Amino acid sequence: MIDLNLLPLFRAVSEEANFRAAADRLGVTRSAVSQGIRRLEDSLGVALVTRTTRAVQLTEAGARLQAALAQPLADILTTLETLSAEDRPRGLLRIAVTSIAEPFLSGPLIARFAEAYPEITLDITVTDAEFDIVAAGFDAGVRLGEVIAQDMIAVPVGGPQRETVVAAPTYLATYGTPTHPRDLVRHRCIGWRPAPNTAPYRWEFAEDGVPFDVAVAPQICTNDLRVMLRTALSGGGITFAPAETLQPHIDNGELVPLLDDFLPPFPGFYLFFPQRRNMAPKLRALIDHVRRSTSAAVSTPQGG
Repeated sequence: MIDLNLLPLFRAVSEEANFRAAADRLGVTRSAVSQGIRRLEDSLGVALVTRTTRAVQLTEAGARLQAALAQPLADILTTLETLSAEDRPRGLLRIAVTSIAEPFLSGPLIARFAEAYPEITLDITVTDAEFDIVAAGFDAGVRLGEVIAQDMIAVPVGGPQRETVVAAPTYLATYGTPTHPRDLVRHRCIGWRPAPNTAPYRWEFAEDGVPFDVAVAPQICTNDLRVMLRTALSGGGITFAPAETLQPHIDNGELVPLLDDFLPPFPGFYLFFPQRRNMAPKLRALIDHVRRSTSAAVSTPQGG
């Protein structure tokens, strides 16, 4: 049974976008607001708001209920019945993905998801900016594990990753082949940065189990992997990128792998999202799809 007395509480949260402000407006405690929203969500079986330590945002279901509250009571009740009966994956799913997340962006994972869930519209924003996905209105994100906020839930995408250093045979024939990462400071390097005012990423290596990095001071720097790849293929220098991006060009001899002994695997990318008591079926579908895809990738031998 849905308690209609909780609807004014939800309206306050939806309009204030803040539990504390909603509590002050209603003259109750923040805990009462939080518990009331949870009871309403539990009675409907669907999340209405996404809340983290930094932001409160309406879910797609929450936005529908907010719009319905401006309508006559009969329409409000119809919306509540619709929300509580909603159990199949459908609706708009917004994902923010780093440009280097090749396991997610390469094509097959997205194509198979779209085929399996025709009622879900997948809106993918490729961005390397670090921001609060909840405040920005995203359902989930894909990033390297090391930059994900601790209050998020994270699911591996694609299994362990590995960086690779490569150059075209023409570049190596002209400028020589580095035998140790420290040699890179004497070479023309093609680096990556996430944003114009951000320093280029340092190239990370390990020797005898001890990690270290090299500040290569790239002559060419970009936030686009395609520019890095095309420049390297044209003999423009040495670059450093995820192995999955470079492997086809290594296999056909267009690029030569370098310094492999100094490049161990690392955990890689994760699909991350806020903790939700009543997760929307559309997000649950994506999480399950990513888990199945990652499990298949990890169990398939290299080149299999």
